[in-house]
Amino acid sequence: MGPGETTGGTMKQVVIYTDGACSGNPGPGGWAAILAYAEKQKEIFGGEKWTTNQRMEIRAAYEALHALKIPCVVTLYSDSAYVINCFRQQWYVNWQKNGWRNSKGEAVQNKDLWELLLQETQRHQVQFAKVKGHAGIAYNERCDQLAREAIPK
Repeated sequence: MGPGETTGGTMKQVVIYTDGACSGNPGPGGWAAILAYAEKQKEIFGGEKWTTNQRMEIRAAYEALHALKIPCVVTLYSDSAYVINCFRQQWYVNWQKNGWRNSKGEAVQNKDLWELLLQETQRHQVQFAKVKGHAGIAYNERCDQLAREAIPK
């Protein structure tokens, strides 16, 4: 059985840790995620030649949820206040209502990735949880390492 597959109609519970990194901001960047289900874990990562740290944080969350083959109950941990607050405070609701403009009337940055991430949150039951970065939390530290290693040279 793969991550998230169901037995008896119960959705599988998956824990995800994500992180993004950038060498310069903007500059080359990397993203990473660890997906954990039962005793199994999967690491995914990638990079872009010219990006921002926030874009890599959003990309990590999107790629992690997109990697799940079927709908799951997910707790997604991120050290990005931007990503966490977007969902906890439902910023995206007003962004969409206001034609993807923020509270200052400016265009929301990374709209393309936000839209993809929102699609994935409709597919799964996702709880976003803040984790303190660089605080010795093993999965978060590993994500940070993978994201930094994924930055194109």
